[in-house]
Amino acid sequence: MKLAFAGTPEFAAVMLDALIDSRHAVEAVFTPPDARAGRGKRVTKSPVKQRAAAAGIRVFQPESMHSAEAVEPLAALAPDAMVVAAYGFLLPASILAMPRLGCINVHASILPRWRGAAPVHHAILAGDRCTGVSIMQMDAGLDTGPILATRTCAISADDTSGSLTGRLAELGAATLVDTLDTLEIGTVEARPQDDASTTPAPKLSKTQAAIDWTLPAARIGRMVRAFDPWPVAHTRAAGTGTPVFRIWRAEPVDGDSSEAPGTVLAGDESALIVAAGQGVVRITEIQPAGARRMAAAEFVRGRWLAPGTRLGCEPG
Repeated sequence: MKLAFAGTPEFAAVMLDALIDSRHAVEAVFTPPDARAGRGKRVTKSPVKQRAAAAGIRVFQPESMHSAEAVEPLAALAPDAMVVAAYGFLLPASILAMPRLGCINVHASILPRWRGAAPVHHAILAGDRCTGVSIMQMDAGLDTGPILATRTCAISADDTSGSLTGRLAELGAATLVDTLDTLEIGTVEARPQDDASTTPAPKLSKTQAAIDWTLPAARIGRMVRAFDPWPVAHTRAAGTGTPVFRIWRAEPVDGDSSEAPGTVLAGDESALIVAAGQGVVRITEIQPAGARRMAAAEFVRGRWLAPGTRLGCEPG
């Protein structure tokens, strides 16, 4: 089949790689305009653009899929199908109707659970034991179209959003190619979603990653994993103007403390121990402001946070 592709991050680039290696032909790629990122605000190309350029595929970077800059090249291409993965732009009805076989989306959850921009993060935050990928025929709604295929994936106790997204990307890529093969010969059967079972997975913000130590330790542990690699769970000593500490690895421990939530209880060669609303949290990797990530042993030797220090209970 002749395909167009739209996507942005590494998750989408894995899909593009699989399509390039398949018997289908990717004729054009759509990705957002280059953006400035990092401390030096250097112009960066999306992973999808980098992969497309390396493969010699035409790249279009419209500001909106409603613009002529998007509509005209797609109409000229007249693709059999358009594959969309973590693109970030909504497609108008005119685009959805343009390909002969429609627009196909790869979503990192078992729909209708976790519709939205951050399905992997929300699955970990909720304590789900299992998630997966859905290949969906797109319609005008947000992740509401009929399902063409699903594949499941277990969530392990130490999965971060980064590690789980990587596995889902590989699973999604294989499922996508299989689905396109069956779609081409007309043997795929679409099934509607059960809207009554929908759970939302809205986009995250940095403020949501501020740890509220009055929460149960188990919830805080899931926050640390869900917000790795972005926006990263963080805390600070109580009071204004104190430096932020980014928490990269932590785990809940049973048992309660008589100290107030957020109190640093102890620090040794293995972990920094902090009281939570229920249970305690063992922090094993942490990053002080302006410093690199470090193991708890190095952090404790640096005397960054003494026992008895109260960490801020910010809304999480």
